[in-house]
Amino acid sequence: MKKLIAIGFKPVKQGPMTLVKSADVTQSHGVEQDFFGRPGKRQITVMSKDQWQLVCSELDASLPWTTRRANLLIEGHSFSAADKGKLLRIGKLTLEITGETDPCKKMEIAHAGLEAVLTPDWRGGVTCRVLSDAVINEGDLVQLLN
Repeated sequence: MKKLIAIGFKPVKQGPMTLVKSADVTQSHGVEQDFFGRPGKRQITVMSKDQWQLVCSELDASLPWTTRRANLLIEGHSFSAADKGKLLRIGKLTLEITGETDPCKKMEIAHAGLEAVLTPDWRGGVTCRVLSDAVINEGDLVQLLN
């Protein structure tokens, strides 16, 4: 079963992640209070717990998922190029997967080798556009739709 297991946002550019149990997600602002939530193809980032665990295993490190600085963490699905253009439903929220969240130099600064191990197989997660406003909660079911 796929489900949402964590929600985070960055209230200020380059600031620490803030974790919440519930969030209002809108087409105009992305995850409430997120600095990067403006409309566009990279409005929200979603990461797979399964892929994050693989990354940590390869690094032989136990890093919090917030190191990746994604907005949402789901379990039960590993992202791939085949997901681009699909819809991701989280509770009543609908997102369009617009592409891969490319790892950047910030990941290397966070932990040596992190950028390289995030690069294969969309391990860094996906970027999404918000298609419908909704309140999401940890534990919400996640569906991948064609």
